[in-house]
Amino acid sequence: MKISGVDIRPGNIIEYEGGIWKAVKIQHTQPGKGGAYMQVEMKNLIDGRKNNVRFRSAETVERVRLDTTDFQFLFRDGDALTFMDKNTYDQITLDAGILGDAAAFLQDGMDVVMELYDERPISVQLPDTIEALIVEADAVVKGQTASSSYKPAMLENGVRVMVPPHIGAGTRIVVDVYEQTYVKRAD
Repeated sequence: MKISGVDIRPGNIIEYEGGIWKAVKIQHTQPGKGGAYMQVEMKNLIDGRKNNVRFRSAETVERVRLDTTDFQFLFRDGDALTFMDKNTYDQITLDAGILGDAAAFLQDGMDVVMELYDERPISVQLPDTIEALIVEADAVVKGQTASSSYKPAMLENGVRVMVPPHIGAGTRIVVDVYEQTYVKRAD
């Protein structure tokens, strides 16, 4: 499906210069002289390269539809991640680099959605939020206002997040996987 260059949105998968790219960030720019354009930061889903491209409204790109399949994360062996297709029970092993920073949030038995292009996995989507346990949190600094002060805390998976002052070690919280930020205290 062809779309105009200015209709690209974050998360769109497009075909560009013979590769499959995912739009990561976009910025619509309207200079005082000349036509408007869309500045798109893209990541190649096959080899991981990044690229910044300007698309004018007259340019068109091919938007790619990916097949999605439900998988379950089984285990990690170094940088190798093993997933199981929930329909056929086939197992597949992928490099942790395909997930980027989100790989730290994988938990045994977690349901994920794998995106396939020509039967080949190119990306894995985790749930937007997960529950995690805080194993270490800094002490509250007296005198700070409660409205805007956050303190660093270490999660059980080794990721550091900023949490409100009333959250201490041993507390379960909900964390945004892709932003790596505190959402709320877990019930």
